[in-house]
Amino acid sequence: MAKKKTIRKKTAKKAPAKKAPRKRANAAEAPASKPKGAKLKDANPKDAKPTSPKRVSLLDAAATVLADAKEPMQSKAIVQAVVERGLWKPGAGKTPHATLYAAMTREITSKGASSRFRKVDRGQFVSGAAGKGA
Repeated sequence: MAKKKTIRKKTAKKAPAKKAPRKRANAAEAPASKPKGAKLKDANPKDAKPTSPKRVSLLDAAATVLADAKEPMQSKAIVQAVVERGLWKPGAGKTPHATLYAAMTREITSKGASSRFRKVDRGQFVSGAAGKGA
């Protein structure tokens, strides 16, 4: 009887386990680290990045336009006036007028009489100060 020859499969070598960094026994030996938000004392103010003015929201720009308007406006006309004046630049959204309409009605509902807007007719808005006299 002939002996069967066994074939041994080759196995991949395992990567050595990574060792965790050693912790220092004494806190006094630990290097002093600053919190993430801390500013450096030696930082040069000339090296600081210039801060850009904060972008005006469409709702704030609409309040400005409606304050100057003499008659009620629809949300599409408000958005067009805001863009023409350069108070706000449209983003990637396709329906800023719908977003503005929803935001104005939400503010009217939440703030009530102290709202910057007042709805006088279906889809027609005036400034909150102008609407109180009418």
